[in-house]
Amino acid sequence: MPATPKKPTMRDVSRLAGVSTMTVSRVLADPSIVSQETRARVLAAVEQLGYVPDLVAGSLSSRRTNFVGLILPTLTNSNFGDTAQGLAETLGPAYQLLIGYTLYHLAEEERLVRALLSRRPEALVVAGSIHTGATRRMLTNARIPVVEIWDRPEPPLDRAVGFSNFEAGRAAARHLIGLGHRRIAAFGSVVGEDVADHRGEARLQGFAAALKDAGLSDALVLRLGHAPVSYEHGAAAMAALLDRAPDVEAVFAVSDASAFGAMMECRRRGIDVPGRVAVLGFGDFEIGRQSEPPISTVRVDAKAIGERTGRLLLDLFEGKSGAAVPVSQDIGVSVVARRTTIEAKAAPCAAAARQGDGDGR
Repeated sequence: MPATPKKPTMRDVSRLAGVSTMTVSRVLADPSIVSQETRARVLAAVEQLGYVPDLVAGSLSSRRTNFVGLILPTLTNSNFGDTAQGLAETLGPAYQLLIGYTLYHLAEEERLVRALLSRRPEALVVAGSIHTGATRRMLTNARIPVVEIWDRPEPPLDRAVGFSNFEAGRAAARHLIGLGHRRIAAFGSVVGEDVADHRGEARLQGFAAALKDAGLSDALVLRLGHAPVSYEHGAAAMAALLDRAPDVEAVFAVSDASAFGAMMECRRRGIDVPGRVAVLGFGDFEIGRQSEPPISTVRVDAKAIGERTGRLLLDLFEGKSGAAVPVSQDIGVSVVARRTTIEAKAAPCAAAARQGDGDGR
């Protein structure tokens, strides 16, 4: 049988290119400091041999790994994908993302933080601001930039880019109240000891607070099922809500995925949306824009979170002083009124006319 090919080494590259291993290392680490002719010979040898540098081993001497760790709750939520894309595009080819996901488990976040820090990232970006004590200690002692995203903790561990989920919930309630609804509900997932969507919970708390401020009951602000929420979660939650309060006029779901599931459950029961029940979601997912009717939502610019985080990190990597880089950046939220929310007790045709073409953006 043929012998297994030997894995090429940096020494093999140096011999083929006729240079020292130090020169090969310099070409791979920072090509600009090597002459064009030498650089071309080294890169030609690298290509010919199929050499792949061991970045971890190289970092032992340079102490640079050129990767940024990103920890997200889930990879199935398109908004988190947009955030990752914005971060990657802004950082550019000089830095690579290493992405982990927790499925909303705080213990899994702790494990991922420990694993990523052991590989010496240049920075860590973590969705959310609720962590275990061990995670907080590791992040605080990491001595690298740490950015908490999709939230606005006061104060953050280091830096934060996001928005107030509590205020997002308030904005949702005010939208429904402003349309004249009074029997108003909301639903998200149960907050467990380890598995919890803390950002969704904050939206529910803000929603309940706005109802109370308006003199309305928050008895229909419900926690059902477990994170992550989904189409199925929304359908089950809407079924439970309708069985409990058949006279409900409007509902807020902490995710557009749940809002779509809720709307489908209404359709199965022959309940008109929005004529009988108004539905409002969160996140401005594509499915909400393309559904019929299009789903009203609380919009957050997910990609901008990644882009701003990337610019923040580049500023820190380039040596800008901590005082020159904002500690916390608020990207804000906005209510996008489409055709699943109309004024209470209005005729459907009149309401549709008031909503215009239904896009509302």
